[in-house]
Amino acid sequence: MNIEEWKQKGNYIDVYGKSVFHIHHETEKPTIAFLHGYPSASFDYYNVLPNLENSFSYIIHDQIGFGLSAKPSNYSYSLIEQAEIAIELWKQLDIKEIHLVSHDYGTSVANEIIVRKLQGFEPVKIKTITFCNGSMHIELAKLKLVQKLLKHPTFGKYIVALMNKRTFIKTMQDIWFDKQLFNIDEMNVLYDLLQLNSNNEVLHKISQYNNERVKYWHRWIGNLPNIDIPTHILWAQQDPIAVRAIAEQLHKEIPNSVYTKIDNCGHYPMLEKPQEWCEKMMKFIQQNL
Repeated sequence: MNIEEWKQKGNYIDVYGKSVFHIHHETEKPTIAFLHGYPSASFDYYNVLPNLENSFSYIIHDQIGFGLSAKPSNYSYSLIEQAEIAIELWKQLDIKEIHLVSHDYGTSVANEIIVRKLQGFEPVKIKTITFCNGSMHIELAKLKLVQKLLKHPTFGKYIVALMNKRTFIKTMQDIWFDKQLFNIDEMNVLYDLLQLNSNNEVLHKISQYNNERVKYWHRWIGNLPNIDIPTHILWAQQDPIAVRAIAEQLHKEIPNSVYTKIDNCGHYPMLEKPQEWCEKMMKFIQQNL
């Protein structure tokens, strides 16, 4: 699938003055809302969505600065603002309740949404939450050197300037477990989406998100033991960055959470093992309908 084919599946909507690309499969069935990771886009789930259509509605969008959504130069790119965009998008689409599924960068956006729910702000009812391979416990993550450099507030933009398609593909390939399952065509699409209507300054600003995981650690991680909805920790076990120790810690601190393992798989299970990932994700939700 190329960018144009993907684009044809969705629409644009104005959210707080920003154009947000989204795909909304609307039926009478329960809705799954997806939050994607960094530095990719909602395209991460392209292989998963066809498996959902008979059992679920779904909403998926490119977060601000990613994919086909707006990439303004004058914007904070805070995870907190990404949470506000997601909630407002769901409200504008008149979605009443969701099963929230998050990966990587998206897990911290989901964490902020859950904290707001715990504080009494829940305009869209969250029925279940799934966390998948995100460095939420940033102190346990094994960040790559390039990630450490990118999050530097001053020098990060110079690292971005050195990035090209070759280095992007090599970086992504390094976080796959089974290199034979690494699809170069998928990576070409993700790289082109990353570069679309963008500049180095935007990617540098987005890359500060790991600093926010430190800044808001007590707000986000400190509230995990208070989560009062069914929680799924769906984790690829050979992730070299969001290592399994993070999943184990989340399982310990979130009451009554379910921990599901995907073996022999790296950081992007929805791309490396889409069928298994999708089946395990749906099974948890179906058990909690």
